[in-house]
Amino acid sequence: MTDREELVGKIEELQEEVAQLQQALVSHAVVDQAIGVIVALSGLRSEQGWEILKTVSQRTNTKLRDVALHVVHWPALGALPPEIRPALRVALTEARAEHGGRPLVHREFDARGGVRPRKTG
Repeated sequence: MTDREELVGKIEELQEEVAQLQQALVSHAVVDQAIGVIVALSGLRSEQGWEILKTVSQRTNTKLRDVALHVVHWPALGALPPEIRPALRVALTEARAEHGGRPLVHREFDARGGVRPRKTG
């Protein structure tokens, strides 16, 4: 192999590594945002939000970054995909039972996985 071929090979390896690192940065930002949504809605700590995302990912066999994207868009859309909704509900219930926290900001899930204000009085 010539020096030129070695350099071209190394450049290709480095370009692939850069692309992977860029994707990791994007995924990390989305995961952090999803943790923030969970913390804001549940009153749990960020470490527990991370555990909830991992649990939902494992229980639904969905990539963590995809679960995070659904959670980030959940407040704006008002609903979660049907495969994510029950797993998130269970994970939140388990985490609140173990660690405290609060109900989902005085809201409850509707049948589609959206949240709606609780009736008071």
